[in-house]
Amino acid sequence: MFFLVQLSCCCFAQNIHVAAFAGLSNYQGDLQSKKFTFDQSHVALGGGLLYEMTDNLFARLAFTYCQVSADDKKGKNTDRNLSFNSHIYELQLGAEYDLLNNYERALVPYAFFSIAVFNFNPTAVNKTGKTVALQPLGTEGQGFYLGRKKYALTQLAIPFGGGLKLAINENVRIRGEIGLRYLLTDYLDDVSNTFADKANLLTNNGQLAVDMAFRGSEIKPTATYPVATSKRGNPAIKDFYYVASMGISIRITQKESSTYHGKTKYGCPNNIY
Repeated sequence: MFFLVQLSCCCFAQNIHVAAFAGLSNYQGDLQSKKFTFDQSHVALGGGLLYEMTDNLFARLAFTYCQVSADDKKGKNTDRNLSFNSHIYELQLGAEYDLLNNYERALVPYAFFSIAVFNFNPTAVNKTGKTVALQPLGTEGQGFYLGRKKYALTQLAIPFGGGLKLAINENVRIRGEIGLRYLLTDYLDDVSNTFADKANLLTNNGQLAVDMAFRGSEIKPTATYPVATSKRGNPAIKDFYYVASMGISIRITQKESSTYHGKTKYGCPNNIY
C-alpha cells in the first residue's frame, strides 16, 4: 500500500508546472475610454500551478494581484472630474490548451479560459487629500435610490485570453500572455448609472457621498451638481480589466525514464520503498 501511495504521488507531481509572471494591468470602463492602452496602467504580479493532463491540455490554477485606476482629467469627460483607484486580488481556475505540441515545437501558441473570484475596492482622493472608499458611500444612491443596491466587493469574473510558450528545455518554458477579465459588474470604477437626486443623496448617504458623486466644481467653481437621472455612466456595457505579462513555468520532475515520439519523458525514481 505504501508503495502505491508513493508511486501515485510521484507520478502526479511530475505533471505539475509551477509558474510565475509579471506584467502590466489596466481596465476599460466609464473612466477609461480606450479599450486597450498602457495609459494609466500598473504593475501586475502572480503565480500558479499547471497540471499537465495531456501534452496539449492543462488544468490551470492562478493567483493574480494587479491595480487599476483612471482619472477624468486624462480622459474625455472632464466635466464630472471623477477618478478611482483599486487593488485587485484574483484567484482563477480553468483550462489551458496548447494549439501545437510544445514537446515537438519550441514555440507554440496557447489559449485559456477560466472562472475567477476577485476582490476590489475602488477609492478616490478627495479635495482635502484623504483617500476615501467609494462603495460605502453609495455615490449613485445605492441603498435607497431606484432600488439600487450596494455592489459587492467580491465577485465573479471570466478570464480568457492566450499567448505564446517558448520551450527552453523539457521542463522550462518562457510564457507571454494577454488575459482579459469579463466582469458581471459595472462598478469596478464606482461609476455605472445616472446621478442620484442631490437632496436625497445628502439626506440618505451624507455630504461626502454628494462630494464624491460629482466633482466638477473642484476644477470649475461655477459647475453645479447635475439634475437627477442625468447620465453619470453607461450601465449597458460592463467594465473589464486585463493583464499583459511575461513569465516562466517549471515542470516538477524526478528522473528521465523513456523517450517516445522524439520527446523525453520523466518517470518516478527507482528508490521507492
